[in-house]
Amino acid sequence: MTDDPSSREPVSSAPSSAPRDAALTGIALKVASVCVFLGMSAMLKAAQGVPTGELVFFRSFFGFLTVVVFLALRGELSAGVRTQSIVGHATRGIVGTVSMMLFFFALSRLPLPEAVTLGYAMPLLIVVFSAVFLREVVRLYRWTAVAAGFAGVVIIAWPSLTLFSSGVSSAAAIGVAASLGAATLGAVAQLLVGRMVETERPATVVFYFLATASALSLLTVPFGWVTPTPLQAGYLVGAGIAGGIAQILLAESYRHAEMSVVAPFEYSSLVLSVLVGFVFFGDVPTLFMLVGGLIVVASGIFIIYRERRLGIDVAKAKARAATTL
Repeated sequence: MTDDPSSREPVSSAPSSAPRDAALTGIALKVASVCVFLGMSAMLKAAQGVPTGELVFFRSFFGFLTVVVFLALRGELSAGVRTQSIVGHATRGIVGTVSMMLFFFALSRLPLPEAVTLGYAMPLLIVVFSAVFLREVVRLYRWTAVAAGFAGVVIIAWPSLTLFSSGVSSAAAIGVAASLGAATLGAVAQLLVGRMVETERPATVVFYFLATASALSLLTVPFGWVTPTPLQAGYLVGAGIAGGIAQILLAESYRHAEMSVVAPFEYSSLVLSVLVGFVFFGDVPTLFMLVGGLIVVASGIFIIYRERRLGIDVAKAKARAATTL
C-alpha cells in the first residue's frame, strides 16, 4: 500500500542516453519499492495476534522515524516540515489512516496474494471518483477498462462472498469487504494528495501523514493492545522501517522517470505476492484469484496507457497552437 504522491523533476536532455538511463533507474527504484512494501505486508501478516491499531502504530511510527532520518541526512528536514495546509494534511491523514487499518485488517483475514490483488481496485476507483466528484472527462475507453477491472475484482472475491457460496467462512467475506474499503478510501486519499502537491512538497505530505497515522493509532490502545513477543516486535519494527524505506524508494523513482513510465511496475507485486504467500504462509492461489488478478492488472495498465497517450496528445496540441501563434 503506497502512500507517496509522485515527485517528478525535469530529466536532463543533454546526452541522448540520459532519459533512457533515468527511466531505467526510475523503474528499478519502483520495483525495489514494490518488493520492500510487499516485505512490509508479509512481516505485518507474520505478527499474528497483534491488534490492527497496534500494527498501524508500529508501521507508521517507525516509518516516520526512517523518513525523518532520511530528510535530515539530505538536509531537507526543515523544508519537509513547512506546510501551507494543516487542515489538508489532517484530512488526508485521517482518510489514509482508516484505509491503512482496513488493509491491515484484511491481511489478517485473507491470503496475502488476494489482499494485495484486491487493492488494485484503487486506480479503478480513482477514475470513477475523478469523473463523479472532479467532473473530469472520462471517455468510453477508460470506462470500459474500469468495468472490466471491476469484473476482475468480482471474480477474485466470488469464492469469499457467503451470499453466493455455501460453506465459506464469514471471516473471508469480511476480509474482502475490508480490502475493498481500504481501496476506496485509498482512492479518496490519492485525490486529496493530488490537490495538495500543487502547493506542498511530496516529502511534506509523507511526513505529516505518518505523523498523523502514528497519533491516531494510539487512540486504539483502550481497545486492547498486546505486549508483543520478541519475534513479533522484530516483525513490527522491521515492517515500520521497511515501510519508510519503500516510501523513499517510491518518491525517488518518480524523481527519475514519469509516473506513467513506472506506474505499471506496481503490478509486479501480483507475481511477488503469490510467491511470498506460497513460500512463507502456504497460501495457494486459486484460479479465481489468478484470472481475476490478470483482468484487473490488464485494466489498470490500459488506463495508465490511455492517460499517457492523452497527455502526449494534449502536449502536441499545445505545441501546434504555440507554433501557429
